[in-house]
Order: sequence, then C-alpha cells, then structure tokens
Amino acid sequence: MRAGEVMTRNVVTVHPDAPVRKAACMMDDLDVGALPVCDGRRLVGIITDRDITVRATADGMRPDVTPVHAVMTEDVCWCFEDDSVEAIEREMGRRQIRRLPVVDGRKRLVGMISLGDLASDLAEGTERTLRSISWPAEPDRASRRRRASNRDASWPDYGPAADLPRG
Repeated sequence: MRAGEVMTRNVVTVHPDAPVRKAACMMDDLDVGALPVCDGRRLVGIITDRDITVRATADGMRPDVTPVHAVMTEDVCWCFEDDSVEAIEREMGRRQIRRLPVVDGRKRLVGMISLGDLASDLAEGTERTLRSISWPAEPDRASRRRRASNRDASWPDYGPAADLPRG
C-alpha cells in the first residue's frame, strides 16, 4: 500500500504570516490537530495544537499578533505519495509523530497522512506505530521546572499585552 492510497487530499493550509489565532480557529473548525504551513503550494512548516499551546500560550505570546511562523515547526518530516505505508509507519514511530505532509515529485503539498488514516485503512503496522509514537507514556516534567525557574525572564518578541499581568 502507498501513501497516496490512504492520505487525505485537498488539505487546508495556513500561511506563515497568518496570526496564530487564525490557525487555532481553522483547526477548531476542521477538527484537526495540525495544519501544513505553506507559502503558495510550497511546504515551509507545520503548526500543531501543541505548538500553539506550548510554544505560544505557555510563553505568553498574543495569538492575534503572533505570526504562525514564530511557533511552527520548520524541520518537517514529510513523505512522497508513492512511499510505502510500511516505511511511513516506521518513520512515524521512529520520530514519534502522528501525521506527515505528503508531497509530489516537485515537493509540493498534495495531502496529509495521519495515524487515523492508517488506522481507518487497517494498515498492517498501525498498532506497532502507535506504540512507538506513544513511548514513553509518561509526561516530561523537567520543562515545567525550567519554566517555573524562569518566571522573571523577559517575554518573547510576540509576548503579552502591556496591560496583562505577568506570572
């Protein structure tokens, strides 16, 4: 089975200069956890609900003025539409990711493949892939301690409005 056989086509994208709030609203409307970030059809990143929560909200960035490119993941793992599902499952498990943009021979976005796509098409290695993605199944509390110790650090460039309390 190939990626092109199980992927979701006609994927909605967000522009890198769009505000984070727009990306969040799009995710809510579409009931998805990630959007490819494209400049035209060129894939430049991916933004996930986790990027918005951890990189933007936890650091006090304002969603109406923070651009998507400030919090998106730029180093995107992607696959070709003719790649085998087995190879995609191995890569998803190795990198612990739940979704991959799918590109054509010119590296233009043509779809997305998610763990849900694999599960709904009953791809053979889906259970093993889910176990790999989910390992370890415990939260990393170290970053929480680091954030608490940096409370007095200055806000990022796209930080909170002057009239919002800090802390």
